[in-house]
Amino acid sequence: MLFEKTDIEGVFIITPNFIGDNRGYFVERYRKDLFDKEIGSVDFIQDNQSLSSRGVLRGLHYQKGEFSQAKMVWVLSGKVIDVAVDLRKESPTFGKYVMAELSDENRKMLFIPRGFAHGFLVISEQAILAYKVDNIYAPTEEVTISFDDKDIDIKWPIDGIELKLSEKDKRGIHFIDAEYF
Repeated sequence: MLFEKTDIEGVFIITPNFIGDNRGYFVERYRKDLFDKEIGSVDFIQDNQSLSSRGVLRGLHYQKGEFSQAKMVWVLSGKVIDVAVDLRKESPTFGKYVMAELSDENRKMLFIPRGFAHGFLVISEQAILAYKVDNIYAPTEEVTISFDDKDIDIKWPIDGIELKLSEKDKRGIHFIDAEYF
């Protein structure tokens, strides 16, 4: 596995080992010893999967306090623009974001430590995302920051895409009103 550091401490783009031929492929997505060496110990406890159509923008989501989550995300089918926003108030990159294109073709994964908001935009006809997380989902502790918050100013590639937002995501709060880590 190749672990690439990003401009934000703790966020990694990971390219897994891939073995393919005319019969299909095998890909190694997670190996504890390599994660421990490159990232540190992460105790993933839950796997999730979502299906979304073109233009779906989910996020920016995070869970507060003891329910915060580290996560690793990748695309099983399709293509997304994935974003992680640093909410760690003591971080030199507080309020900054990492953006990565994840697809079934490039097979890249994004590791996001605790203390970040996360969101993605589907740019293919549909996309299936997989997530590994290190804490349970706690709906009462979830926060949504508006995807188009002016203080964060994410440069989403939305030209020519009709956005599809959930009611929850339409009601996202401003970054300035969020609880930080």
